[in-house]
Amino acid sequence: MPSLIDIRRRIRSVRNTQQITKAMKMVSAAKLRRAQDRVIASRPYGAALRALLADVAAAAGADERVAAHPLLARRPEQRVQLVLITSDKGLAGAFNSNLIKAALRFAAEHKPAETEFVLIGRKGRDFFRKRAVPISAEHVGMAKVQYEDAAAIAQKLMERFGGDEIDAVFVLYNEFKSVMAQKVTLAQILPAELPQQAEAVDFIFEQPPLEMLENLLPRYVENEIYRALLESAAAEHAARMTAMEAATSNASEMIDNLTLYMNRVRQASITKEIIEVVSGAAAAE
Repeated sequence: MPSLIDIRRRIRSVRNTQQITKAMKMVSAAKLRRAQDRVIASRPYGAALRALLADVAAAAGADERVAAHPLLARRPEQRVQLVLITSDKGLAGAFNSNLIKAALRFAAEHKPAETEFVLIGRKGRDFFRKRAVPISAEHVGMAKVQYEDAAAIAQKLMERFGGDEIDAVFVLYNEFKSVMAQKVTLAQILPAELPQQAEAVDFIFEQPPLEMLENLLPRYVENEIYRALLESAAAEHAARMTAMEAATSNASEMIDNLTLYMNRVRQASITKEIIEVVSGAAAAE
């Protein structure tokens, strides 16, 4: 049976851990608010860009040069690029493990095609560095999502795709649904899938539709990478806040159980001392 000193020391240790998890929860909650605002603000822009792309694609559909665009070329998938977006830090529940499992499953399902990885986030990088997988790029320290960073990654992917180095590009990330729910999402960004227009509308374009399409497609790919990074950042803070809240609650329950156990041990010790005193007095008579 542990002594009272050991139990008190353990209670003090759990209480210190509880203070840390509570502070981490508050920090994640503050960061989540900003990240959530950025995600919500970016979604209408992405929807408007896809709608504009659908209009331009419908207008340029009769042009045979559309199918010859480098970002629309469809080839047999022999070399596949997977952009995996994880976090730089842990303590976020199953946020990273779910993504890593999905990435391993993706590579297995696409065999015999070779899957190359673009690893965004330290957790994914550290995991796949220890595995015999081809890694074409690594990006860490991107907690503050900037459009310039997303555009640089997208430009490199478009250059490799246009140069026939890879045949398809997929992005794997956690999509932010709510504070309690994040969805592992796999999206193909290259070759670009032109959105279909719901209803035919006769637009008059100042520029030729094909020229507009050539300008919009790179922006579309950049925006898809940027949106995935924003979604992942918000989902990470939500997952960490939920995990730290659960850890704080578990610490409170553990402190209560340890306090109850300590009182029982102290009561047993007092009872034993009383019995010894009574027994000694009875023997002295």
